[in-house]
Amino acid sequence: MKARPRNWFVKGHGLGNDYLVVEPKDLSFKLTVAAVRAICDRHTGVGSDGILALVPSRRADFGVRIFNPDGSEAEKSGNGLRILSRFLYDHRHTRKRNFTIETRGGVARAALAVRRGRVAGITVDVGRATFHSDAIPVAGPSREVLDEPLTVEGETIRVTAVSVGNPHCEVFVDALDVSQLRRLGPHLETHPAFPRRTNVQMAKVLAPDRLEILIWERGAGETQASGTSAGAVAAAAARLGRAGRRVAVAMPGGQLGVTIDADWTVHLTGPAEEVCAGTFSGGLLRRLRRAR
Repeated sequence: MKARPRNWFVKGHGLGNDYLVVEPKDLSFKLTVAAVRAICDRHTGVGSDGILALVPSRRADFGVRIFNPDGSEAEKSGNGLRILSRFLYDHRHTRKRNFTIETRGGVARAALAVRRGRVAGITVDVGRATFHSDAIPVAGPSREVLDEPLTVEGETIRVTAVSVGNPHCEVFVDALDVSQLRRLGPHLETHPAFPRRTNVQMAKVLAPDRLEILIWERGAGETQASGTSAGAVAAAAARLGRAGRRVAVAMPGGQLGVTIDADWTVHLTGPAEEVCAGTFSGGLLRRLRRAR
C-alpha cells in the first residue's frame, strides 16, 4: 500500500448517507468536536453526515470511531460500516472478503461480494437487537419497550424502542409524512425517556417483507438513509408480528435488505460507493489546526 498524502480523506456514501473516511495518524490536527463540525459543514467544509476515523483494534481486524456532524460520537452506523468496508478493500488495507470491525457499539462482521475485482455488494451484521430498556437505554422500570404510549409536545404516540448497538425509537404509522418527522423527530431525539438521546424512525409496513421509513438521526437530523435504522425498524416489526425476518426496507435514499436471525442478530445488505478523495487544505486546514 503506497503512502497517503498528509491530511488525506475519502468520501463515500451508502444510499445518500455520506461519510468521510480519515486516518487520524495522517492528520495534522485533532478530531475535536469543533473540527468535526467544521469538516461536516456543507457550506464552509467538505460536507458530510459524519466522519469515520480508522483506528487500531485489539478485538477485531480494524477499529473505527464514528463522529456525527455535531461532533458527538455514534456507537454504530450500518451505512458507515459498509462505506468503511469498501474503503478498506479498495485502498488495500485488506484483501480479505470477510473481516471484523470494532465500533463503540460492539464488533461487526463485514462480508464483501467481489466480482471481477470490484466490490459489488456488502453485508454487515450490526449485532443483536434488544428491546430491553436497560440496554437501550430508556428511562423507567426495567422492561421491553414495545408499542408504549409516549407524550411528545402534547401529543401521545406509540413507540417501540430497540438497540442494535445504538438506540432507536420506532413509530409505526399508517402513512408517512415528512412534516411529522421534522416536527416530532428533534423532540423524540432529546426526550427525557432517552437518557443518551435516540435515533428516530417513522415506519410504514407495506407488506410482510417490505417496509418504508423516514429517518431522524441522532446528532445529524433528517437523513436520506441509515443502515442501523433500517435494521432496528425491521427488528421491531418482526418483534411486534408486523413483518417477517427477511425484509426490504425502503428509505428516501434507496433500499436495504435486512435479515434477522433467530438470536436477533441483524444483517444489512446493500451498496456503498466512493465519491471522491482529496486533502484538507487552505483556510479550512488552518481552521482545523486551531479548532479546540
